[in-house]
Amino acid sequence: MTQSLDESLHLDLETMKQAGTLKSFRHITSPMGTEVTMAEKKGRILVLSSNNYLGLADHPEVVAAAKEALDQYGAGTASVRFICGTFDIHQEIEKTLARLSRTHAALSYVSCWAANTGLIPAVSGEQDAIVSDALNHASLIDGCRASKAKRLVYAHSDIDDLRAKLAEVKDARRIFVVTDGVFSMEGDVAKLPDIITLAKRYKASVILDDSHGVGVMGKHGRGTCEYHGVEGNIAIVTGTLGKALGGAAGGYVAGSQALIDYLSQISRPQIFSNALPTSIAASAKKAIEILEREPQRVERLHALTRKMRDGLKKCGFKPLEGDSAIIPIIVGDTAFAIRMSQELLGEGIFITGFGYPVVPEGTARLRIQMCATLSDDQLAFALDTFEKVGKRLGVV
Repeated sequence: MTQSLDESLHLDLETMKQAGTLKSFRHITSPMGTEVTMAEKKGRILVLSSNNYLGLADHPEVVAAAKEALDQYGAGTASVRFICGTFDIHQEIEKTLARLSRTHAALSYVSCWAANTGLIPAVSGEQDAIVSDALNHASLIDGCRASKAKRLVYAHSDIDDLRAKLAEVKDARRIFVVTDGVFSMEGDVAKLPDIITLAKRYKASVILDDSHGVGVMGKHGRGTCEYHGVEGNIAIVTGTLGKALGGAAGGYVAGSQALIDYLSQISRPQIFSNALPTSIAASAKKAIEILEREPQRVERLHALTRKMRDGLKKCGFKPLEGDSAIIPIIVGDTAFAIRMSQELLGEGIFITGFGYPVVPEGTARLRIQMCATLSDDQLAFALDTFEKVGKRLGVV
């Protein structure tokens, strides 16, 4: 007998619950910072799972910029860009993003998901080819799937496989190599110098999603290109305003003026979605200004990340290696990852357990994400707590 939709969905949810893989959602009742309060738990909780890499989500200047924009522009744009939704603050944030990205121009979107899924199908068609890293973010994957171009996937960061895949599509009209800068679940960094060399050989354009790189990688936090010393060598950079750059929402594409002019005319999320809220444009612009004037935030983030990684190793954990602010600890089973995150929450640390379908079966993990405004005392508390819970659960 055919089940009703709700009956069928209820059974699926019950299966997740019985398997111990059902996700729970915590309700935060304070600004996002290194510590927060929650509706479900008394006291302040140390946050180790936020994308707030530079600690700017609750920075007074960032908050003030958003409030000022609300007073000046109102609550929302109430329209898409080409009708009447373009405000002067959009031009300002886009000029700022282009400067940060070392490109000629930039275009803002309501999210980086919208940017990626709006970019890739717009620039690639049936005569073109896309070669994409196997561990790219879901938004890049969906952007590629929405394109009519020939699509190939190369093994994660495998330059030999990338070379072989590019050779297969060398006669395409346009060729795109698509990669994350920092891979969000692994914490490793794309091999951009090798990718750029191959792209030039095969006359391909590189699309780099640097959402977890901007504000984090490189001496000044300009991202993965600065980290590798290849600024100006990437055709298209996408990113988010919802992580290091204020942590609110919004995304962007940065590239040539011709690219930005074309996307303004063709990109479906750009044409059919309301413009980026002006308060977010203003707060992100202020966040970039703080990043540029306070490079010590990036230096502090790098130092804290090294201390956390080294400290975890001394406790007996085996975090994945990498230079980003993401420190994954593989625990294998999804249910166990969720249980360990719950145990840590009981001790005062908020960190999420990730499992399938976010990561492949058998590779469930806890993902520590560092913040520049963590104190030394908070770091010491985190390491002590990880060791205590790790021993309790038999991980170390």
